[in-house]
Amino acid sequence: MQFATLTDIITKAWSGRTTKEYKVLKGLKKENLRDNMTNTELILNMLAEASTKDISQATNPETFEDSAKVAQQGGNVANVARLELEAKTGKKVVTSLNAKNILQPTEKIKQIEKLKKKK
Repeated sequence: MQFATLTDIITKAWSGRTTKEYKVLKGLKKENLRDNMTNTELILNMLAEASTKDISQATNPETFEDSAKVAQQGGNVANVARLELEAKTGKKVVTSLNAKNILQPTEKIKQIEKLKKKK
């Protein structure tokens, strides 16, 4: 339970959304959120997690409250990177794009190719 709470803190800090809110944005029900992130989202998520781990090792938090503060700090590292990237590109990093959206065109191409082979 505490791990899930810390994950939510990290995710909210860098993306502005809890994991549940993030899944709703992407239209996911039981699918894995990570599997449905864009490369940039995944990289920033990993930066947030790695930063949290590094800060935790440097500060050695003793209580859950201390760990929550570290999770917030680690997420903030990735948030700074996200905001900078969005400012430079003019595009939002956190999007509703998911694996289903990305794979659909590929599936349609496969269906068309199957139909062509049948002819």
